[in-house]
Amino acid sequence: MQTRIAKDFIWEMSHRLTFHKGPCKNIHGHSYKLRVEVEGNLNSNSMILDYYDLESIVRPLLNQLDHAFLCDKNDDLMINFLAANGFKHYIMDDFTTAENMVDMFIQKFKPEFEKFQNIESMMIRVYETFDVYAEKRISLK
Repeated sequence: MQTRIAKDFIWEMSHRLTFHKGPCKNIHGHSYKLRVEVEGNLNSNSMILDYYDLESIVRPLLNQLDHAFLCDKNDDLMINFLAANGFKHYIMDDFTTAENMVDMFIQKFKPEFEKFQNIESMMIRVYETFDVYAEKRISLK
């Protein structure tokens, strides 16, 4: 029988949606929350994964994102401004929506979680505000 564990992470970050017709086209920030959930069989220590190991996989990327400006790779105006002024930023391949952030986290974390033979699936949930989120579950086998 499989079991799930999860850990939540919180960080501050700003972004803008260049395509948006409403207020989200402007520079704004959020207190983001990330939930990382893995499912699998217990290992010899009666764990799916040590929470310390989960933290060590996730935290390096969140340290890059915390108090940064998240840019899509085509937002030259912001990228040039941020770089010219020495502001912390992180560049994504696509628009900086919560849905695309979920895909980015999956891409970054999947190879690390696949190293654990007992983990069968992973779920990533990104809260952009306290009451809205995007999520995706993928199989690791």
